[in-house]
Amino acid sequence: MAKDQEADEKAQDEAREYRAEELAREAGITVRTLRFYRERKLLPAPRREGRIAWYNDHHLARLRTITALLDRGHTLGGIAELIAAFESGRDVGELLGLEGLESTVTVPWSEETPVRLTPEELADYFTGQVTPENLATALDLGYVAVDGDEIVHVSRRLLDASSALVGQGVPLAAVLAAADEVRAHADALAELFTRLIGSHVLPGTEDAAAAIGRLRPVSMAVVEAELSMAMDRRIRSELGAWLKEQTAEDAGRDAAEG
Repeated sequence: MAKDQEADEKAQDEAREYRAEELAREAGITVRTLRFYRERKLLPAPRREGRIAWYNDHHLARLRTITALLDRGHTLGGIAELIAAFESGRDVGELLGLEGLESTVTVPWSEETPVRLTPEELADYFTGQVTPENLATALDLGYVAVDGDEIVHVSRRLLDASSALVGQGVPLAAVLAAADEVRAHADALAELFTRLIGSHVLPGTEDAAAAIGRLRPVSMAVVEAELSMAMDRRIRSELGAWLKEQTAEDAGRDAAEG
């Protein structure tokens, strides 16, 4: 009898369902954030019973995984891609427990630190430029997410860099537009390096995880060196053209005054 009761309790636990408010509370987020994740298709559809949406432990595990991945520096866009990739045959929650090669592949190469901000603190970073349009663009880029009364920015470095550019007179809208272009170029570079690794490194090694780990700093060094040299070339070229223009304008003013 005791065994039957234990089995019944276990079955009830496995079949546990939650309303939206209960699920959000269990996951440590707000209902607003839960709805936002659903709109971004980060959660599977709940079971409907009339007008009531019922969630289960699979949804709870997914929410906890999303929070963990955000804390580790993933963007919401990246999380959506991971979910799509792992949804066939294995739940995305396993990402946090993978070992060996799978762990090396899924752990972010970046070491970004998420930042939690109140709307007022965010406004202090970008005085007068946190408009609904700019906030929507940042959400689409996956730079920020809304969690209750707070805004989570996925990267302290990107936040500081964006603020510095705005402080130098670049409009926030232009910074976000540039970020979209940088994302595209970064994706192209990442594709190049992963193609090299997949074609020339993985087939000839017995310890793929260690090999990929060693190549992380190498790839970052190549990108940093090439970007530095490209900036040198562009700045010399652009500055030279600007100086010629300024010299011509000064000469014209001198002639007019003479």
